[in-house]
Amino acid sequence: MSLPIPPDHLPFTGDPEADRLLATDPLALLIGFALDQQVTVQKAFAGPLELRKRVGTLDAKALATMDYETFETAFRTPPSLHRFPGNMAKRVRELVAAIADTYAGDASRIWTEAADAKDLMKRVQALPGFGKQKAQIFVTLLAKQLGVRPEGWEQQVGAYSEEGYRSVADVVDPASLQKVRDFKKAKKAAAKTAAS
Repeated sequence: MSLPIPPDHLPFTGDPEADRLLATDPLALLIGFALDQQVTVQKAFAGPLELRKRVGTLDAKALATMDYETFETAFRTPPSLHRFPGNMAKRVRELVAAIADTYAGDASRIWTEAADAKDLMKRVQALPGFGKQKAQIFVTLLAKQLGVRPEGWEQQVGAYSEEGYRSVADVVDPASLQKVRDFKKAKKAAAKTAAS
């Protein structure tokens, strides 16, 4: 089976520069994932580029050691980088610090040095802000779009490995982004119905 050619952009934001950054900078992709909750996909994944514009870098070590007030101000300055800028500044700071400490600032080592799919899941889940579901979606994105497919990845991510439009890992264009939105909306409605 041939692996996909890694894309030169991930079409999550509609902004070519932000989308290119996600595909070419592993830390930008991880920061986008960290921000991807309680905001739109476009807002979350546009965050890394905007953060870089505001503080001048996306280097994990530089971000981890930057004056915290400066760092947090970058999140709070209108338009804020997230609906909850204070909480997300703290979470992203913890994420970049973990990458600086554990992987010497090289976020790609999370997957390039993983022994197997189970180890990859363990490494991603150990990152601040990455619970099991977010880790599964991230590993699915690595496999489906970036060609990182350690043996057994499908078992580690469960239903996310299937064909369909379940998560951001399945977004390849604006139409698939809408299908993922529709899937999430239907899932939420079903859960609401089941609860009542």
